[in-house]
Amino acid sequence: MDGENTLRINVFTPFELPLKKCAVFLALKGLRCIQKLYKQRWYRVRQTSFDGCRFLYGKMEESKMELVNVLENEHLSMLNHSCAHMMAQAVKRLYPNAKFWVGPVVSEGFYYDMDLGDVKLKEEDLAKIEKEMKKIAKDGKRIVREEISKADALEMFKDDPYKIDLINGLEDGNITIYRQGDFADLCRGPHVETVKMCKNFKLLKHSGAYWKGDANNKMLQRVYGICFDTKEELEAHLEALEEAKKRDHKKLGKEMGLFTISEFAPGMPIFLPDGMILRNILEQYWYQEHAKEGYQFIKTPIMMSKELWELSGHWDHYKDNMYTSMVDDREFAIKPMNCPGALLVYNSTLHSYKDLPLRLGELGQVHRHEASGALNGLFRVRTFTQDDAHLFVTPDQLEDEVKKVLQLVDRIYSVFGLPYEIELSTRPESGYIGSEEIWDASEKALAQACVHAGKEYKVNPGDGAFYGPKLDIHIKDSLGRVWQCGTVQLDMNLPERFECKYVDADGTKKTPIMLHRVVYGSVERFIGILIEHFGGHFPLWMAPHQIAVIPVHHEKHLAYAQKVVEALQANGLRVDLDARNEKLGYRVREAQIKKVPYQIVVGDGEQEQGTVTIRKSGSRDSQTLSLDEAIEKFTTEVKEKCIAVK
Repeated sequence: MDGENTLRINVFTPFELPLKKCAVFLALKGLRCIQKLYKQRWYRVRQTSFDGCRFLYGKMEESKMELVNVLENEHLSMLNHSCAHMMAQAVKRLYPNAKFWVGPVVSEGFYYDMDLGDVKLKEEDLAKIEKEMKKIAKDGKRIVREEISKADALEMFKDDPYKIDLINGLEDGNITIYRQGDFADLCRGPHVETVKMCKNFKLLKHSGAYWKGDANNKMLQRVYGICFDTKEELEAHLEALEEAKKRDHKKLGKEMGLFTISEFAPGMPIFLPDGMILRNILEQYWYQEHAKEGYQFIKTPIMMSKELWELSGHWDHYKDNMYTSMVDDREFAIKPMNCPGALLVYNSTLHSYKDLPLRLGELGQVHRHEASGALNGLFRVRTFTQDDAHLFVTPDQLEDEVKKVLQLVDRIYSVFGLPYEIELSTRPESGYIGSEEIWDASEKALAQACVHAGKEYKVNPGDGAFYGPKLDIHIKDSLGRVWQCGTVQLDMNLPERFECKYVDADGTKKTPIMLHRVVYGSVERFIGILIEHFGGHFPLWMAPHQIAVIPVHHEKHLAYAQKVVEALQANGLRVDLDARNEKLGYRVREAQIKKVPYQIVVGDGEQEQGTVTIRKSGSRDSQTLSLDEAIEKFTTEVKEKCIAVK
């Protein structure tokens, strides 16, 4: 009854809706109806109704809402693959001259690349394609697998150069196609039984895509979509997509004044003052945690000679992605990675087995040339800072050091509320260096380190680098999206190339094992992930603006408000004073829109009693504390790095 009364008093009564209608809404949809009311504006805009609706709508936004990874579900993958074929069939009906390249399943659903000749798809065309797809689904044709000879396949698709290219790349023998009614497509399968099962779908967007991903080839058109078994699953996913749009780090980064990207430096983020506060906090935390673990910190040159990159092997394999320059008739390259610099540090002095493990940490800025079409805010850039560390260890130290790295990773990710999974990539089938015995021992050491750290792992067979196995760490954000950030890479190659040595207990010189590892991965990308993970509502310890102090009257209560600000700042808190001659409700809402974690309101009562009234962003509840109690509350929250994920 209390919940019902809260709804009636705080939401429906201000909306001035009939109580009978309110009851129907509650019975049918619960909080979902409030969302619809809010979105469709079925109310008179007044401060009380706005606040009431904002409160309840906000509660909905805080509910668990995750995006589905289609690739993690075998049935869902098959369903989306079938839906991709159904979309191609609809496109062929609408655009008879259409020719198709590939239509794979991806984590976000499916897409199909197609050549529509002179036709350029517009946003409204997606609705036309959807309408035709619905007709096909309603018709309910069975999806039939057929095997034909390569010659017959070439004859069947003779008018489609893209399919001909695919067929020519296949081995001789029978080729599978899948047929539904008047449409057939080259495909390995598998598929669902009928197109009727694909009725719960949505086309999401369209874009351009070069044939085979080569910028020298023709630009095709790519249409994305997703399909679910039920309408409810589809709607839930679309809601999560809308939430993801609201959390887009490019949008929030601009609104919150965190970073910008200039046309004069494409792919090279410029951090603004508030963004630098956030960045400095993350970097300081990184240094603090690594210092606890005995890491030493280094700084290596951003540009080094061609000879170094030839020695490391990067010149042969990475030259096209490197920025180069001639200096004094000598070719230099801006570093695309930090590893060679760490090796130079190691070789700058002699080492004994007693010096190992040697843990060298570097927040090193690197540059890599990315195609302009691939650039994406902080997620895909041309310059970024890797939180690199390079560990030089003896074979018997390897397992213990990996275990310590995993414990550090666990501690850091937990501070941000980021669960994760570990994937062990093992020896490739061919082209690797080192003996099978060394590989087996290295893989066992990585696996045992996971076990001893209390961490489960999945095996990714044959996906290790040619120079060693690795652990990839995949974090999951508040929307269920997976990001590969952390890595622990065992390297048996570079120490040999650079002739790194240490004197062992028996007096012989030996080559250390090198561990490359990152936690954030890229500082810039990690910040982008955190922006979307928290939806811009950073925990108090991270927020560029932590507290807004708002006097009820801009003059009458100003002196006390200033006293509060000074007391908070003296305790290291980042505080803003909003004493503008505006209504109190307006200033409070604006602070919430700016995602300031706490608003402190001071009026007559607070001024007389030496108290403050605190309201947390996203909540309509408030509490009144003494100034000393408030300071203790805030400083404790910062010290303990409390999390509040929206």
